[in-house]
Amino acid sequence: MTLRGRVFVLAPILHIAPREVAMKRRTKPSSAALSATLIRRPIQRCFAIFLLPTFAAFCIGFIYPFAKGIYLSFCKFTTTSNAKWIGIGNYLKAFQDASFMHAFQYTALVAIVSLIVINVLAFAVAYALTRGIKGSNTFRTVFFMPNLIGGIVLGYIWSMIFDGILSRYGTSIVLSTTYGYWGLIILMAWQQIGYMMIIYIAGLQSVPGDLIEAAKIDGANGWHTLWHITIPTIMPSITICTFLTLTNSFKLFDQNLVLNGGQPFVFMADGTVIRSTEMLALNIYNTFYLNANSRGTGQAKAVLFFVLVAAIALIQFSATRRKEIQQ
Repeated sequence: MTLRGRVFVLAPILHIAPREVAMKRRTKPSSAALSATLIRRPIQRCFAIFLLPTFAAFCIGFIYPFAKGIYLSFCKFTTTSNAKWIGIGNYLKAFQDASFMHAFQYTALVAIVSLIVINVLAFAVAYALTRGIKGSNTFRTVFFMPNLIGGIVLGYIWSMIFDGILSRYGTSIVLSTTYGYWGLIILMAWQQIGYMMIIYIAGLQSVPGDLIEAAKIDGANGWHTLWHITIPTIMPSITICTFLTLTNSFKLFDQNLVLNGGQPFVFMADGTVIRSTEMLALNIYNTFYLNANSRGTGQAKAVLFFVLVAAIALIQFSATRRKEIQQ
């Protein structure tokens, strides 16, 4: 008996229709599927080769400098080649540094106020531009443009603007802590509102129209719809914007350096001198570069700065993430 005959004899026993047996014998993989399989197999085998350049660049550009920086924070050095291990001495000096603690308090105050100002104004502008007003695309472009300007250029521009106004009153932005503080807030708001506005616009445009219509049918006015429907729905956008605003505020450096350089100077009771408008990033920079003997302390401040920003960002992200509506 031939092989085909045996298959047809066994087909009733195996509960397989003879036609299905014949179709299975005739079915062959298509040329497209065969080609995709042949292409996929070499890529899977060479996956490590494709990944290696990116992973090597990540290790060289991030992992190694980060690990080296942590090691140097426990050393006394003027260059990386003459580092001498001293333990936690640099961290003790950092916590005992009055300028570092003042910079932390000042940075926290700037971050809190800028977080509120930037996000409230960005949401208000985004909400207005999604109401169908004329020229909304032009307004979006105009509001977003300041974000394309570098921090150094912005610092010089606003420094000239503030000094031009304050010179009429016989003062300058580098002579007043109050003016320096609000100058930073205005500069940050002017630069970041446009970027946050784009994120809020994307969130507002994703709000289902059915929810808005249902709220209107139920008698909700504009305020109730905004507070109980729109804002809870765009919580992912709020999470992103608050995260970016908070981290950008703590990392602010170039604007602070150019706008007022942390001035004016304040003399403490113990004789130490601090810069009254100096933020954390600028304080670390000054500690590291203005005195070669304090570079270990500056490195320790940088490590503490990283831990602080990472912890605050994670706490903020998890807190706002819980309030998001699962769609």
